[in-house]
Amino acid sequence: MHSQGFRTLHYQLLCLTVSVALLSLFMYPVLRTVGVRLFSMAAETYMSGTHSAAFVTCPNDTVAKDIARYEWKGKIEEDVEVLLMIKTRTSKISELAEYVRSVHPYEVAEVISVPIDQGNPPYLKWIGDIVPE
Repeated sequence: MHSQGFRTLHYQLLCLTVSVALLSLFMYPVLRTVGVRLFSMAAETYMSGTHSAAFVTCPNDTVAKDIARYEWKGKIEEDVEVLLMIKTRTSKISELAEYVRSVHPYEVAEVISVPIDQGNPPYLKWIGDIVPE
């Protein structure tokens, strides 16, 4: 009878170990994401894919201005902004963002990087030729 109790305890411990292992395996992606985001917030870095850029077409400037309102320091702003698209090497984005922040009049300059997945090969080659590594 004593060995039967030992086997039951052994089986329960085995089940508990397997359950913890499976839970850890399934929770790893969630815990990793939470950890990376907390680290990003603490270190003022960014986790890729947290935000998206949406390109919106508008029939005219009036409609665009109506859509483009945003909140800044508790106030609704309606600035007329111009979108400047700079194509460069992905490896140069940090350097580009630093330069833009140094010359931009906004306290928080908008610099968003979207990788080029496809394009006209001669044009993409030209970018590679003119932007040094």
